[in-house]
Amino acid sequence: MPDSGTGGTPATDAIIARYSARARAALAGDAPRNDGGDGDSCFGAAAYRAEDEVPEAALRASLGCGNPLAVADLRPGETVLDLGSGGGLDVLLSARRVGPSGTAYGLDASEDMLALARANAGKAGVGNARFLHGRIEHVPLDDATVDVVISNCVINLAADKARVLAEAFRVLRPGGRFGVSDIVAEAGLDPGMRAAVEKDAGCPAGTLTVEEYRRHLLAAGFTTATVTANHQAAPGLHSAIVQAAKPASPPGTLIRPMRSEDAARVLEIYQAGLDTGDASFETSAPSWERFDRARLPGHRYVITDAETGTVLGWIAASAVSDRCVYAGVVEHSVYVHPGHHGRGLASALLRAFIDSTETAGIWTVQSGVFPDNAASLRLHARAGFRTVGTRERIGRHHGRWRDVVLLERRSPDRADACTAAGGQGSRSTTPLPVETSSGTET
Repeated sequence: MPDSGTGGTPATDAIIARYSARARAALAGDAPRNDGGDGDSCFGAAAYRAEDEVPEAALRASLGCGNPLAVADLRPGETVLDLGSGGGLDVLLSARRVGPSGTAYGLDASEDMLALARANAGKAGVGNARFLHGRIEHVPLDDATVDVVISNCVINLAADKARVLAEAFRVLRPGGRFGVSDIVAEAGLDPGMRAAVEKDAGCPAGTLTVEEYRRHLLAAGFTTATVTANHQAAPGLHSAIVQAAKPASPPGTLIRPMRSEDAARVLEIYQAGLDTGDASFETSAPSWERFDRARLPGHRYVITDAETGTVLGWIAASAVSDRCVYAGVVEHSVYVHPGHHGRGLASALLRAFIDSTETAGIWTVQSGVFPDNAASLRLHARAGFRTVGTRERIGRHHGRWRDVVLLERRSPDRADACTAAGGQGSRSTTPLPVETSSGTET
């Protein structure tokens, strides 16, 4: 379990003090509904359905900007975490939806808000709600212990939003869901005007644009991410529903972004694949510097043993060209340690990779596979790749001429601009020889 990290900056301390004052007022019986315009939140209380049977005290203390439960799709028995739970409104509603066999956690940095939330839970008769003290940048829960993460107009208040999203990813189980309401800014706003509007709207730590939010989610490890802006809250600011998913993986494993500290193990697995003679024209793995330089910084994943953290396989991509027209075209390679074939690891990695490239707007993923590598051909066929053709006798490998089967997968949603892939193809790379997906299962 990570450090709770209760220390903060003067700005975040001021935010907590303001919300603590609201909580004390609510505990004293003075909790007027927030309709915006007072600098306490990004424009007002959330709208909930009448059938939700919202506790009045919790509703009147709400400082949200939407209803994350409308998209969370909570199910009986699940564990839910609300980041910045305030007076406990969404925790209480979540606790009811997951039922007695489930658990709803609320995390808040204000002890006063936690006292209010516990009081509201007691009045509502909800016994499966748990309230934790801490900051959303340092969640006091173990890895992979939560099914769903929700939040209501709180992430915009964090100075380090990337850290918040990384923490949400960490605590989610494989296949876990992220569904929050938050505030986003329109792209292209004048920086000075944007800062002034954010301050007036009660978002002093700033907001993200739709594209910035999506990039942060992908960087954290989420492989699907949608950010849907709704009604305008202030000039240039909108409420938004943000949804994302952590990649699913076989039991006992986790998929996460590749890190520099994975270098030795990644290259070891790479070499093991090359040693089979059916993975690539390469015969020895490159240095980490060359590996890193040749591959895009995004869409790199490893699959690890959930208990030990040992890397069992990896997937990554290279740009096929630095010309703008090819911005959404990449070539990938996927390798699994020989000792872990047959577990579905390559399929899980490829599925996560495809989801992330789809989210980023990449429209073509391609690869080259030796005809002898039947397992890799089957893997890619199952993932929706088609055979484009065969390059015959394209190169000599271990003293014999080899053919290469060219595979590609086209996105169902065609991109029509060079910027659609978020600049993925603009990075100059040093291409490596055609690689295939080695060590895959049948």
